[in-house]
Amino acid sequence: VQLQAYGGGLVQAGGSLRLSCAASGRTFSSYVMGWFRQAPGKEREFVAAIKWNGGSTSYADLVKGRFTISRDNAKNTVYLQMNSLKPEDTAIYYCAADSRAKWSSSQLLREYDYWGHGTQVTVSS
Repeated sequence: VQLQAYGGGLVQAGGSLRLSCAASGRTFSSYVMGWFRQAPGKEREFVAAIKWNGGSTSYADLVKGRFTISRDNAKNTVYLQMNSLKPEDTAIYYCAADSRAKWSSSQLLREYDYWGHGTQVTVSS
């Protein structure tokens, strides 16, 4: 599986961005998909995850209520809608796929076996 994230950019605080992650491979629809982010000098952290059928989602407390993860299996794409952005949301955002689809561990970085190149999100104050 190859993943390509895009849609990042520079936005003012309070603004919105939508990230997309296009996946190759016929088994995309069976994977748990996640978004993670890494700010300068910090470890990569969980942002959001979505179950294979979109029926369940999970969010980090820091983004809950502001970010929404969704997926379109027909397009092999997962999205991250980010609203009410804050300067502390500035980071490189990565999408990832868990082929084992273990939902109970969907917030754990180590569970994901495929990673895309990140896309930079910068929020100015």
